[in-house]
Amino acid sequence: MANAEKVRVVPVAERHKKDWRRLYDGYAAFYKVPMTDEIADRVWGWLHDPAHVLNCLIAEDADGRAIGLAHIRAMPRPLSGAECGFLDDLFVDPEARGRGVFEALFAAMDQMAQKNGWPMVRWLTQEFNYRGRSAYDRIATKTPFILYQRETPSA
Repeated sequence: MANAEKVRVVPVAERHKKDWRRLYDGYAAFYKVPMTDEIADRVWGWLHDPAHVLNCLIAEDADGRAIGLAHIRAMPRPLSGAECGFLDDLFVDPEARGRGVFEALFAAMDQMAQKNGWPMVRWLTQEFNYRGRSAYDRIATKTPFILYQRETPSA
C-alpha cells in the first residue's frame, strides 16, 4: 500500500473482530495497560450495541484487512449547550504507519462530526506519545487544559 487512496474507513463490523482485537491489544500494550478477554469482550459488545454511545471506525487496506481503529463518541459540552466528538482511542498497525491510515481515520471522523453537527473533536494523549503528538500537532490545536483524575472511594 503506497498511499491513502488504498485505505478505506468503515464502521466496525462482525468480520473485523479478530483484527479489531489485534489492534486493540496493540493499543493497550502501547499504554502498558493489561488487556483481558473480559474487557475486550465488553468493549466489543458496546461497539455493537446501537444504544451505546461508543462507535468504532476501522481503516482497511486494499485487501480488507483492518490496519487502524478509532473509538469515538459524542461528548456533551454544557457551557456551549452542544455536543462535540470525543476520540477515546486511536491506533494504527505499526506495519501500516506512514501510509495514510492516520489521515484516513481523521477524514472519516471529520465526516462523522459534520453528520452529527459536532463543531470539533477532542482527545487526550499521554505526554510520552511523541509520534502521536507529532501527528496531532500537524492536524489540530493543542489546548491548555490539564487533566485530573480522582479515584472513586470505596463505600
